[in-house]
Amino acid sequence: MIKEYIEAKYGFKVHTAYIAEVKRSLGLPMYDAPNAVEELKHPRKHPTAEKVEAIKDALRHFEIIS
Repeated sequence: MIKEYIEAKYGFKVHTAYIAEVKRSLGLPMYDAPNAVEELKHPRKHPTAEKVEAIKDALRHFEIIS
């Protein structure tokens, strides 16, 4: 729902990893993925400031953060 909200309101898509990174930075509880790897094959890219603000707006919209 977060991805759909951001695309409808801001007109761009965000990757699930970006949403997870923002949630992690805010200290929100995260789901433990049973198939997660310790080391990634490719270095993780970080979201732009614009995308971080859009994700935070979506989290506020869905009342995950205040």
